[in-house]
Amino acid sequence: LTAPEGQRNTRLFWAACRACENGIGPDLAAPLIEAARRTGLPEHEARATIASAARATGHHAKGAPLAERHPL
Repeated sequence: LTAPEGQRNTRLFWAACRACENGIGPDLAAPLIEAARRTGLPEHEARATIASAARATGHHAKGAPLAERHPL
């Protein structure tokens, strides 16, 4: 996995939005976080980006952002 610095967050946000839009966001939260970590994005940033994507697409869970419901 590669993503140039400056594009890691953008690519993660795009992938998380697509996952949420297709109803598989919860299933892909942990793999997306792991992939982001492998590109060098800190875990807290990855979780925040995924939670933002869930909010942006209207697919967050009651009381907990998507990334918080799927700890590694």
